[in-house]
Amino acid sequence: MSQKSPTRIPLPTRHFAVQLSATRRGARLARLLTERQLDQWGEPYEAAAQVVAELASNAVRHGRVLGRDFRLRLKLHADRTLRIEVTDARGDRVPRLPDPGEGDAEGGRGLRIVEAYADRWGVTEAPAHAKTVWAELVLGQDDLGAHSI
Repeated sequence: MSQKSPTRIPLPTRHFAVQLSATRRGARLARLLTERQLDQWGEPYEAAAQVVAELASNAVRHGRVLGRDFRLRLKLHADRTLRIEVTDARGDRVPRLPDPGEGDAEGGRGLRIVEAYADRWGVTEAPAHAKTVWAELVLGQDDLGAHSI
């Protein structure tokens, strides 16, 4: 008689996507929907909500094109890696971290927050001259605080 080990069925990737108006109200709603969705999935949401708040705010402030929305997408993988994607209509305006000497610059602090909370982040081209700014967080490692702000 041979003993077989139980077959492990991988958990599916969980998805959430929503299109929101490119307004301050849409950015706030992106954060609230992120909190609600992660809570529904039984996952901590504090760090992810901070990242979404910054990316959505940037999409509204720097990626807005009159009459076009932005999209929020969350993907939770079986290994508890959460991928956050925010797609806006301005592919020609790629975000960048300010140089360290630009400490008093008006912008760029939001990306520092994203960098602090995320394990990885970047920018990819999207269809129709748009861009997607994405960030990945491994949930459960440092859920309540940033890596180093």
